[in-house]
Amino acid sequence: MAQTVTPGAQLEENRRYLATLALQYPTVQSAATEIIHLQAMLGLPKGTEHFLSDLHGEYEAFEHILSNASGVIREKVDILFSSTLPAAERAALSTLIYYPLPKLDEVKRTTSDMNEWYRLTLRRLIAVCRLAASKYTRAKVRAAFPHGFEDILDELLHAGLEDENQESYYKNIIASIIELERADAFIEALCTAIKRLVVDRLHIVGDIFDRGPRADIILDALMQHHCVDIQWGNHDILWMGAAAGSRTCVANVLNNSITYSNLEVIEMGYGISLRPLALFAREIYGDVSVDRFLPKPLEKERYKPGDLLLTAQMHKAIAVILFKLEGQIILRNPGFHMDDRLLLDRIDYVRGTVHIGEAEYPLRDTDFPTINPADPYALSAEEDEVMQQLSAAFSNSEKLQRHARFLYSNGGLYKCVNGNLLFHGCIPMNEDGTLMEFECGRRLCGRAYLDYAEAMARQGYYARHGSPQRQFGKDFLWFLWCGRHSPLFGREKMATFERLLVEDQATWAEPKNAYYRYAESEETCVQLLEGFGLSGEHSHIINGHVPVRSKDGESPVKANGRLIVIDGGFCRAYQPQTGIAGYTLVYNSHGIRIISHEPFDSVQSAIRNNTDILSSSMVFETVRERILAGETDAGDEIRGRIDGLRMLLDAYRSGFLKETIQAD
Repeated sequence: MAQTVTPGAQLEENRRYLATLALQYPTVQSAATEIIHLQAMLGLPKGTEHFLSDLHGEYEAFEHILSNASGVIREKVDILFSSTLPAAERAALSTLIYYPLPKLDEVKRTTSDMNEWYRLTLRRLIAVCRLAASKYTRAKVRAAFPHGFEDILDELLHAGLEDENQESYYKNIIASIIELERADAFIEALCTAIKRLVVDRLHIVGDIFDRGPRADIILDALMQHHCVDIQWGNHDILWMGAAAGSRTCVANVLNNSITYSNLEVIEMGYGISLRPLALFAREIYGDVSVDRFLPKPLEKERYKPGDLLLTAQMHKAIAVILFKLEGQIILRNPGFHMDDRLLLDRIDYVRGTVHIGEAEYPLRDTDFPTINPADPYALSAEEDEVMQQLSAAFSNSEKLQRHARFLYSNGGLYKCVNGNLLFHGCIPMNEDGTLMEFECGRRLCGRAYLDYAEAMARQGYYARHGSPQRQFGKDFLWFLWCGRHSPLFGREKMATFERLLVEDQATWAEPKNAYYRYAESEETCVQLLEGFGLSGEHSHIINGHVPVRSKDGESPVKANGRLIVIDGGFCRAYQPQTGIAGYTLVYNSHGIRIISHEPFDSVQSAIRNNTDILSSSMVFETVRERILAGETDAGDEIRGRIDGLRMLLDAYRSGFLKETIQAD
């Protein structure tokens, strides 16, 4: 017979929790007031979620899309003013919200009566802010105001304009703001509040780093965001490994950056000097052929003729070091099952060939002065010294370490939020469609494997320096970057060696994991979602990593709407393949919309000409009735708090706890 827990026993069981809660709510009135407040919050519309993926260092486009919330701000401006303002003025108002200070400078150069402009603009911005704030509590709206502006902006937003006295009060506030020369500051504060209120939560579905020029600027902006989570991409995990002190990850970062002529983020962004590598490369590879290591044709324009040769020498130097260090990781981690990627010991220097698999292929370069054929994976003394200096520079970059800690604290391999599963790469699958198992002391697959992999990634950064756990964690960070069927990489191999040194392009292929084929099936997606505890017709997988070739007719929506892929070519290097400049996703109380973006010109053009990123919005999923906060994950948390407060009320009313009433 089941035992019934009496109210008194329940209170006793939760004594410590209730005593702590009573410190915050010391009276019946304070607890009841908070319950009323929380109950009301459950009836508000769901906050807007904004999803971006594969930013790849394109900071200007990122900042613009972050500022315009994928067109949501312009939408609100049009809702309010489409019948009263011409399109050009609505565009100018939107641009002001995106870039308040630069746009103010431009307005002052072209406007004769600034006082009148201030009066009209402040009223319009207050109207936009009021609309953006309509789905939040007054306390949350106040929290969105910059410090020092809370009281006056709160008054302006909640003034009853239908009341004659209130309208006069409202006008006087605005007149005083202008008279005291505080209009610019209030405009900036309003624009900041609008941008914060239109997006309740930002999701970055991986790959902030590489390709584009300044990933560090993107991370600086993300660290200022009020609510952001990050699902690590393989390019992010590579930089996290470099920050953790993995020499192999450092070598990969440098190889990628030199390949794509993207050293600005290393030298200017993170203050890491490449002088040790340059000196070593000039000395060792000064008389060696480096034709295969010249920058790509489109990248050569960035270099002066003298720098071009040095860059190629640096590229060859770091590539050789990379192949050696990767070989060392594979040799000490047989569980990675990547022995076939040990290629340096398969080079025949007499014949100028390499064995890959069962075949022999001619090499385009065999002039490697630092490789000892008898011990090909050993670094030379000079290479070892260079890598010590470079890895120390990455470890000692204060800004990189700050960004790495942010990625660890705000990120993970996946996230389940409001019925959706977010991850960057894949859930590794076998060719027969079953989940791929990995040997990790025990055999793991699916969610359990991702949980293990995330723990190992954290171990690589946080475990004690010099410990075996730290070393394995750093090796695992590299595995997540490019390992066979890693959940972040999702391919059979990374063919860096072949692309540099083997003419036969058949060897360049990097076969995708079976996930990318099976995930086109609704049945598979439903099964994967269920594996993460998600179900229902409104659950989806939101994925990045593999660009959607929009120009070839490929759709970002797959598996009968269960899978949404939002990597559409944010990075300029991918845009010729995709035909667009990325997809973003907006999920608000009305449903989900996918937005495709055209390439962004520049911030200067946006400010000067009020040009926006041309975006096309596709309504993907709508709901009959608006989604309320009570139907979200946040709603579950609020109900949990309400339950605790109700228990506290019972404790007060039953005499189990006594109120603490402060004397006047």
